[in-house]
Amino acid sequence: MTTLGELITLQRGYDLPEARRRPGTVPVVGSAGVTGYHDTAKAKGPGVTVGRSGASFGKVTFIPEDYWPHNAALFVTDFKGNEPLFIRYLLESLDFSSLNSGSAQQSLNRNYVYGVLVRKFDLPVQRRIAGILSAYDDLIENNLRRIKILEEMARALYREWFVHFRFSGHDKSKMVSSSLGPIPQGWEVKKLLGVANVTYGFPFESKMFNTGGMGTPIVRIRDIPTGATETWTEEDAEQKYHIKNGDILVGMDGDFHMCIWSSGHAYQNQRVAKFSSRGEIGNYHLFLALEEPIQTFNKSIVGTTVAHLGDTHIKTIQIIWPPAKLLVKAQTLLEPMSEQILNLKLQAANLRRTRNLLLSRLLCGACIPECWYEAR
Repeated sequence: MTTLGELITLQRGYDLPEARRRPGTVPVVGSAGVTGYHDTAKAKGPGVTVGRSGASFGKVTFIPEDYWPHNAALFVTDFKGNEPLFIRYLLESLDFSSLNSGSAQQSLNRNYVYGVLVRKFDLPVQRRIAGILSAYDDLIENNLRRIKILEEMARALYREWFVHFRFSGHDKSKMVSSSLGPIPQGWEVKKLLGVANVTYGFPFESKMFNTGGMGTPIVRIRDIPTGATETWTEEDAEQKYHIKNGDILVGMDGDFHMCIWSSGHAYQNQRVAKFSSRGEIGNYHLFLALEEPIQTFNKSIVGTTVAHLGDTHIKTIQIIWPPAKLLVKAQTLLEPMSEQILNLKLQAANLRRTRNLLLSRLLCGACIPECWYEAR
């Protein structure tokens, strides 16, 4: 065993207000990761940072190139001959919550970090461990890139057909007026609640929430941007509050984030709206049709401290409805993309679980063959 202070030296990052940033390609790394770019680097890559305060307290970021470490993070100034990528995974395996030196807001003091006991590995073993874990990260990143491409393709198709009306045969269509502006003749505008169902979440008792995996996962507003939850409840729920993969979820407070759920069976907490097609329109088509009105509400609704999306807003949503043949054609193109995206998200989640299991086992030496120590 050794201490972190024997393996690395940490330093607080450098202040860089938005007004002082200049156009460039150098990543600016804050407590939550890359927050922007600048034209000057303050640290050589590869680098490792740890979120120093706030919601991203303890978050570890690896930067392969030269970068600017922001003062919201601590960064490694000296790896003392250790493998930088290994140090990244070593720091990821630690629970920094017990090292909080702040009061109301969490704060990480590097002097507290130095005394943390960790298992010591020779450099060849460090590189083997880093190689295994980074292979999983590469696979996950590849899946995320494919998901992004598919989502961009689907949005481009939707905009082309249902926003710009450049569908096959559009040049022969006459434009007519509607409540949503000019639309092709033969198209119509329908109320959202005429073609889709909406369910509002249940006010589960927060005192029964837990992070130990007891009961059923519960989706709260804060889980929608990431599409995953780490909270469970032992309460029971009516069937209508059950969430399954493929359900469309919208947070009704704050920034009104949206997602297509892909993290398995869960319950729907209050202020989370669930939308589902009644069958005439594909679910992914419905999701894409909801994006613009939800984003419009996000810009126009002003609350006292937090914006609130309500039933009265949702009842006003209208969507453009094409002829049946075009609806079917859109479904045959969009739904396979949605299935691919869902499958890739499930694969990424499985890879992440395996990677995290290996992370904890490798860093405690639980599954390292003795021959690794003999390799030089």
